Amino acid sequence: MTIRPYQESDRLAVVAMLASSEPWKKLGYTDADWKKLLDPMPAGREGFVIEANGALAGFALLRPKFLMGDYLELLVVAPAVRGKGHGRALLAYLEGLVFARAKNLLACVSDFNTEARAFYKKQGYQEIGPMPNLLISGSAEILLRKTAGSTRG
Repeated sequence: MTIRPYQESDRLAVVAMLASSEPWKKLGYTDADWKKLLDPMPAGREGFVIEANGALAGFALLRPKFLMGDYLELLVVAPAVRGKGHGRALLAYLEGLVFARAKNLLACVSDFNTEARAFYKKQGYQEIGPMPNLLISGSAEILLRKTAGSTRG
């Protein structure tokens, strides 16, 4: 596995991965939404990809300087390689970057996304609380936090 910064040439593969994955399909995101988000990369964001056997296996989008830490906006692993450690490796890489400059890494997960909730819990993330009806009616996005300590000592 290799982790490297996102490049413009990765966009179509990342869009295909996101468009074919849950929870984004249930949340109503389309190819057009993903193309718009990544063309170009949003200002102030950091994108990273993980490759395995020469193919794109995952993508993460990080927003630095968010709520006394950084915010992981997106983490997706290609369906064909899920459960093989790619998501864990990519997340660990991001945590290394974030905790070198901040004390908190935040993320959100849909309440119905039981696999993602279990994944983040296993990686040491605490569920902070739900934000009902944030993306779709009748569902909540749950704020998650992993911390290296309080920001003021």
